[in-house]
Amino acid sequence: MKKDYKLPDLSSARRRNKEKSERVEFSIEDKYLNLGEGKKYHIITHGCQANQRDSETMAGIMEALGYTVSESTDKADVIIINTCAIRQGAEEKVYGEIGALKRQKMKNPDLVIAVGGCMTQEENTVKNLIEKYRQVDIVFGTHNITSLPELLYGVYESKSRKIEVFSKMGEVIENVPVSRFGKHKAWVNIMYGCDKFCTYCIVPYTRGKERSRRYEDVLFEVEELKNQGYKEICLLGQNVNAYGKDIYDDYDFGKLLNDVAKIGIPRVRFMTSHPWDFNDGMIEAIKNNSNIMPYIHLPLQSGNTDVLKKMNRRYTSEKYMELFDKLKKELPGFAFTTDIIVGFPTESDEAFEDTLKMVDHCQYDNAFTFIFSPREGTPAASMEDHTPKEVKEERLQRLNEKVAYYANLNNQKFKDATVEVLVDGISKKKDNVYSGYTKENKLVNFTGDNIEVGEFVMVKITEVMSFSLNGVAIEK
Repeated sequence: MKKDYKLPDLSSARRRNKEKSERVEFSIEDKYLNLGEGKKYHIITHGCQANQRDSETMAGIMEALGYTVSESTDKADVIIINTCAIRQGAEEKVYGEIGALKRQKMKNPDLVIAVGGCMTQEENTVKNLIEKYRQVDIVFGTHNITSLPELLYGVYESKSRKIEVFSKMGEVIENVPVSRFGKHKAWVNIMYGCDKFCTYCIVPYTRGKERSRRYEDVLFEVEELKNQGYKEICLLGQNVNAYGKDIYDDYDFGKLLNDVAKIGIPRVRFMTSHPWDFNDGMIEAIKNNSNIMPYIHLPLQSGNTDVLKKMNRRYTSEKYMELFDKLKKELPGFAFTTDIIVGFPTESDEAFEDTLKMVDHCQYDNAFTFIFSPREGTPAASMEDHTPKEVKEERLQRLNEKVAYYANLNNQKFKDATVEVLVDGISKKKDNVYSGYTKENKLVNFTGDNIEVGEFVMVKITEVMSFSLNGVAIEK
């Protein structure tokens, strides 16, 4: 390995302090401004909404450098792969994509391949990329997306690889260009990082400590989006409920949610909420603003208190149920979704049954369910795990069947109802088939004529399934 490589270090990534994070105003040096003139870029994105938002930032930077977007890798001069590290399957898919690009690199030696995102914050990933994937020219991390101009310039000038990944608590960088992938929906970061350190999760190591943007900057961004005609925004953070704790004494997420809603964008959403920090101020803000959508994602992970303790989730199953019941009472008509991990180390048959009982109690509208995937460097990766794979798979199947049952049951109330749908797209196969989401975040596929993407349409629901609804647009 070259000595000038900046490599990740998980021990450094674990560090936390109580100091306020640095605020940085982004700018591009003049010598980089025409770097992409006459060149095209293509971004491949894996992972969560935070990764999607990061890719929009990467796209904004690339276009500020003079690059134009290519819809495929074939015609691109720079290919950026923005990776996810949450599960092993996601990593294997990334390596497959990088491997597939080797032939393209051989045909076009001037092609620049860059790999960034959460995977590259892991020590072994970077070592693997350096030693086995020589076609990769740039490796960067979640903390230095804004270094893309310098890294690209270095590759062009020196014809050598640039490996730069920082393992640190992170800062808040403002004034970064963005090229949004949608014209009617937008992600808005309100904070970065996570301090919860759930034992199975790599995110606190890859994303740094919890650090909030100033509310003035968030509100300014939302105002701009409203002026640009956006119909829906989603406030993003690894744990939005913790917003403001690191920089304010008397301004929290409930107050921010209220101030954002008052700006007047028709639909306001937020994710993700950790049950530990969900407070009455948030509930009041939601109740007092009709443009905050009736949908909450509230991760459970397990319905068993002992397993939750080993996960370091900071709540018991009883406390989760208490919060859920309170939200159901205070916010009638809301849809609720969750995350559940099956087969966490030490999960017994009895513990899994507790999870099923919790699903029976909460009757979620949907759940994102996964078999435990050990992440190297996290405490759970070294826990003894004696549960056979086939047992975990059987548990997942049972859980998914129960989730589908309640999802269908919840959707039945929409049969023959008329709902408001924000149109996301049109079918590639049929000109009069469209799709979009209700206020409750229900996917609707419907037929209609002369409908525009990004408009609100009233749809009569004609058919109900577990995870989607079918309908017909009502004539205007």
